[in-house]
Amino acid sequence: QVQLVESGGGLVQAGGSLRLSCAASGRIFRLNVMGWYRQAPGKQRELVATIASGGSTVYADSVKGRFTIARDNAKKTVYLQMNNLKPEDTALYYCNAEAVTTALKSGSYWGQGTQVTVSS
Repeated sequence: QVQLVESGGGLVQAGGSLRLSCAASGRIFRLNVMGWYRQAPGKQRELVATIASGGSTVYADSVKGRFTIARDNAKKTVYLQMNNLKPEDTALYYCNAEAVTTALKSGSYWGQGTQVTVSS
């Protein structure tokens, strides 16, 4: 009922930048918290950053000062600007949204993931 489509991943050298986007569509009544998570091979999925509908943000300590999360509520889109990328940022990045559908049902939805690879 809610679809999330990520874009913007790719291969970049250490110190470079990438910008991820995630657009939500479907039977959306309200988008609450939106965020980005990542999963590296052999590791558990971890939080990268989240942003509430009012704009308050949370960041993992490992990305503070390098990554910035933002959202455009009119476009139902969340962004992740990643600067000064490091090889340890290499992972599959997933978009997540806490949403209320037009049937007034709450749920947590995930995108399919976009690969970010940082070479040293």
